[in-house]
Amino acid sequence: MRIVSGTYGGRVLRAPAGAQTRPTSEKVREALFGILGSVEGDCVLDLFAGSGAVGIEALSRGAAHVTFVDSAKPALAVTRQNLATMGVPAGHFTLVERDALAALPRLAPPAPFRFVFIDPPYASDLAVRAGAALTNLAEDAIVAIEHDRRNAPPDAVGSLVQTDQRRYGDTFISFYRRPHDPLG
Repeated sequence: MRIVSGTYGGRVLRAPAGAQTRPTSEKVREALFGILGSVEGDCVLDLFAGSGAVGIEALSRGAAHVTFVDSAKPALAVTRQNLATMGVPAGHFTLVERDALAALPRLAPPAPFRFVFIDPPYASDLAVRAGAALTNLAEDAIVAIEHDRRNAPPDAVGSLVQTDQRRYGDTFISFYRRPHDPLG
């Protein structure tokens, strides 16, 4: 598994051992960031971070700060190791070892999150619950939820509405944004 593009492009990432973590593939990350466009200078949240691949990809592409949240010690240990291997300066990331739902109200990013990536275990309701609990979002924030065909999130998650959905083999990414007030 490699970083696709940017400062750390081509560098190899480690993944936690075992089947508990399902790293987001290079193909999906490449497509995801192609859809998002520039994350230069943005704050990013990688929720259920696993190996940290999505957040490190964001840092490689110029994100100012990424918050990685995962409750699994082995996953965060690998994320920490991946960040060290890449040479990411300490001020550009925060590692939070905590249940995602418990962590969300306590997160204090340096600026509102412009991009949030949510990749929980597929056979759970955690994506919907986490999406509904998000705070500290930029006005133009994009929330992406990775899922499979059998566990698609609904058209609305909290105050966010689905704007797009893409399929990459067995993996789907659903994109959410705040609805825009046409009078505002």
